[in-house]
Amino acid sequence: MGIRTKIEEKIKKKEEEIQELENKIREAKAYLQALQDTIKILPKENVSGAMVENMLKPGSNIDKTYNFLKKTGKPVHLNEILIGIGKTISKKDKISLSGSLGWYVRRNEVFTRPAPNTFGLINFEDIIEPPDGFGIEKEEIEEN
Repeated sequence: MGIRTKIEEKIKKKEEEIQELENKIREAKAYLQALQDTIKILPKENVSGAMVENMLKPGSNIDKTYNFLKKTGKPVHLNEILIGIGKTISKKDKISLSGSLGWYVRRNEVFTRPAPNTFGLINFEDIIEPPDGFGIEKEEIEEN
């Protein structure tokens, strides 16, 4: 084997190595794009329970609603919320409370509206996260 042949083989191996690395970069960019797309659908700022309690004025109807929904643990119709926080089911109270809750829903903070006139709490524990090792090559997992 001459020197030229050895150098040509090294060139070919290096080109194959570069191609493999370029494939990995493409896969990594696709994974990054998927994560960026996922973050766009999540609320802008995760509001923990302590932050919510500081954010809501103690004793307000919104605070009472938050505590009521936290206690029930599921979305509840507006009429049941009004009864649960000690209000009457009047048109004025319905409009007032649904408008206030709607403000939080539109901002993706604290409350959700899974159905018309039905409100619940944003539960951060329910957010589906990618499984451990998501986006990692099998060879990398086996090496570790």
